[in-house]
Amino acid sequence: MQQSLALSDNQLDILNTALEEGVSTQIKQMLNSLSPADAAHLLTSSTPKQRSLLWKLIDAEYEGYILNEMSDDVRQFFIDQMNIDELIGILEGQDIDDIADLLQQLPQTITQQLLSSMSQQDRQRVEAVMLWPEDTAGGLMNTDTTTVRPHTTIDVALRYIRRHKTLPEPFDSLLVVERDDTLIGVLSISRLLTQDDNITVADAMNHEFIAIPVEMQDHQVAQLFEREDLISAPVIDQHHRLLGRITVDDVVDVIREEANHSVMSRAGLDEDEDTFAPTIKTARRRATWLGINLITAFISASVIGLFQDTIDKVVALAVLMPIVASMGGIAGSQSMTLIIRAMALGQIGRSNTLWLVTRELIVGLSNGIIWACVVAIAAMLWFNDPVISLVIALSMVITLPIAVTVGAVLPMILKALRIDPALAGSVVLTTITDVAGFMAFLGLATLFYA
Repeated sequence: MQQSLALSDNQLDILNTALEEGVSTQIKQMLNSLSPADAAHLLTSSTPKQRSLLWKLIDAEYEGYILNEMSDDVRQFFIDQMNIDELIGILEGQDIDDIADLLQQLPQTITQQLLSSMSQQDRQRVEAVMLWPEDTAGGLMNTDTTTVRPHTTIDVALRYIRRHKTLPEPFDSLLVVERDDTLIGVLSISRLLTQDDNITVADAMNHEFIAIPVEMQDHQVAQLFEREDLISAPVIDQHHRLLGRITVDDVVDVIREEANHSVMSRAGLDEDEDTFAPTIKTARRRATWLGINLITAFISASVIGLFQDTIDKVVALAVLMPIVASMGGIAGSQSMTLIIRAMALGQIGRSNTLWLVTRELIVGLSNGIIWACVVAIAAMLWFNDPVISLVIALSMVITLPIAVTVGAVLPMILKALRIDPALAGSVVLTTITDVAGFMAFLGLATLFYA
């Protein structure tokens, strides 16, 4: 299988046409000429029936590499159709961290059977990774590292490297450890190749290096790689002993998952949601979130019901009411999105929280005044009623500051409660801004028209 054949839209169309026409020989040839990433993309972009047909045409030795390029949800689709022997074959030749990812999607009984089928060394390495939560550095790391002792000469280190049939990719450095595996330095390949053969590794290595604590969260690891432009980094325990290393390809996966999570969770969907999942499965997943939204909608509707008599007297209120709620919702969403992004980047702490909330309040008040004037003029021209113009102007001045303040504070509160702000924030914010907007607008209208 080639490693750099990009899958174009034209190739995707050709494959789908060949599949419809039943030209299995052509499909098999094209499938097995694609890189694992492109083959995974093709399978992910196919309907469940097509996936099953395509999978049967993929050569067995490439199946594991292709599975590793899929999202969890799509990967589970194929794993559910495999028996133990097929899964054992899939795991052969895979990186330790990729094997751990696959095993974590399987029932415990099957996982134990697969672990028993491995060599003792591989089993110990996989179990070492599986000890740590998937969203930590320990869950991301690969235990396959290349180490060297500090008193080894450069010449010996080079000969040691040449003895290896394969080296872990990307291979950018040697990790220098003591006999108890304590990490004391990093020797980059560029320095290794340019130093005198007779000096020791200790004299050539870099004593100031970045090592990642095994319990560090995966999004923090991604931020560190981004800031420092790292290709790989060693992972250590609390005693500074080397446990493994994290490479940039694993970090790219984390960044992609974080981006998917930010987009999908706003609609109550999982970041690994399968676009072509079966109808029943998709409907079941979405039903829960729709039910939650229905409850919040009833809350907003009940607030409107409190002012039914006022709306009956002034019909224009029903026309203008959505404007206030909409402006508050948009303003709050802007603020909440900014704060969630800042939290994901690790930019928010105790020292700057108050400043941010105060800034958002002032911004909301400023925009409230500006757009209150605009809406008041529009309402006056529309209904020729100075009272309703004043009511909607005041309600905008009240609603927007409340909306942006809630948008700024809510993600922090949800995080403190161990609730995902990206998942629950939008529903809670919409309810609060709707209630605040309706209360302000209809409450003022009741006061002025009483």
